[in-house]
Amino acid sequence: MSAPVTTAPARQARAGTAPTTRRRRGGSRIVFLLPAAVFLGLFSLYPLVQLARMAVSQVTAATLNADWVFTGLDNVRRGFETGQTGPAITRTLVFVVVVTVLGMLVGFGAAVALRTTGRWSAWLLALMVFVWALPPVVNGSVWKFLLNDAGLINTVLTSTGLRDTPVPFLYDQHWALFSVAFVNAFAVIPFNTLVFRAALMTIDPEVFEAAQLDGASKWQQIRHIMVPSVRPTTLVLLILTLVYGFRSFDFIYVMTYGGPGTATNTLPFLGYLQAFVRYDYGLGAATSALAVVGVLVLAVVYARSIKREEADG
Repeated sequence: MSAPVTTAPARQARAGTAPTTRRRRGGSRIVFLLPAAVFLGLFSLYPLVQLARMAVSQVTAATLNADWVFTGLDNVRRGFETGQTGPAITRTLVFVVVVTVLGMLVGFGAAVALRTTGRWSAWLLALMVFVWALPPVVNGSVWKFLLNDAGLINTVLTSTGLRDTPVPFLYDQHWALFSVAFVNAFAVIPFNTLVFRAALMTIDPEVFEAAQLDGASKWQQIRHIMVPSVRPTTLVLLILTLVYGFRSFDFIYVMTYGGPGTATNTLPFLGYLQAFVRYDYGLGAATSALAVVGVLVLAVVYARSIKREEADG
């Protein structure tokens, strides 16, 4: 069968219409992207620009609606000189480490346990989704009640003889930060479990059958089959969990309000106190800008990992 012959006028007509078609497609893409671009510009870029301006200016309740005096990095220097920013960075890092380690390890362990399908796993997954979907205000209030001196956990500890006195989960300098970090980790575990489980479900069941025939134990199956299979997912989930821990604010607000003293004053909460309680907007913006920089670094790492994963796929 012979190939169709294209005449010169037809080729000229096609060459003339191709740029027009590309322009139309480019125009339609811009129309679809325009609402998202406007939304991001109004609610993301503009607040970030204002935050950066405020961080390098002297802004208080008296000058909020006046011209802002440029002070450079004076707010950042003032935060470190007052002894607030340095300890807040340390507390933030401790908080992020606890949330990330617990969230990743327990999430993966739960995903391994829920890998098989069945009625009990479906009920447990539904319960985890319910916990994950709870508003942080509700979740934090429930945990605040559970961790009180007369709460369920202390009642169990004292009634079974494990403790003579209640554990001061929320009003002790050393316990408070770890308690709130644990609750934050508990809130992110269901999401990590669902993502890990979805990755594990893509493994061919014949791989596990072959491993069982070769005498591989459960631990060997986890180590040599499951862990390598979920490695790309683990990287993306790790960065998301780091970002979640780094920007945590709501559980601290509900459970301890930064206390006792400054025990749970992480960077986001310290910025809130400086800006909206002490009305030193410049100092609060500078503290919040440090947290934003940390989140931006993690966001760049996340975008690069997604790009690398798409290239490998």
